[in-house]
Amino acid sequence: MSHECATSCPDVPLLNFVKQVSGRKIEEARKRERITQQKLAQEIGVSPRWLREVEGGNPASKLDDHLLCSRYLRLPTGHILIPLMFLGHEMAFPQVLAFGDLVDLERRCIDLIAERNINQLTSQLTPRWWPRSDAA
Repeated sequence: MSHECATSCPDVPLLNFVKQVSGRKIEEARKRERITQQKLAQEIGVSPRWLREVEGGNPASKLDDHLLCSRYLRLPTGHILIPLMFLGHEMAFPQVLAFGDLVDLERRCIDLIAERNINQLTSQLTPRWWPRSDAA
């Protein structure tokens, strides 16, 4: 997302909300795992100051950095990705969902995507034999 969009898009409040929720979850997980800001910042390749901005939900923080932190801390990313799906379809996101456990919903989405792709791939790879001609 460009800086211009981050300051002028009508959907900025939702993106800022996502960053705030994500920052809190990252900070809580980091502390629960007893990882210092210095260590996490070093592991994901940002400065400790920038990590403080991410954890603080700074609107200027990049979603990429939130995803990197979440991945390193083995956090599910539904609190980031599910609101973005609503945003992409111009639907209001029920913000109360962001505070709940989205692991089951996230897994169901992944399962549905996998199942759909497996069905399509199976259909593509299933031979459609031409009728045999026994006249030889």
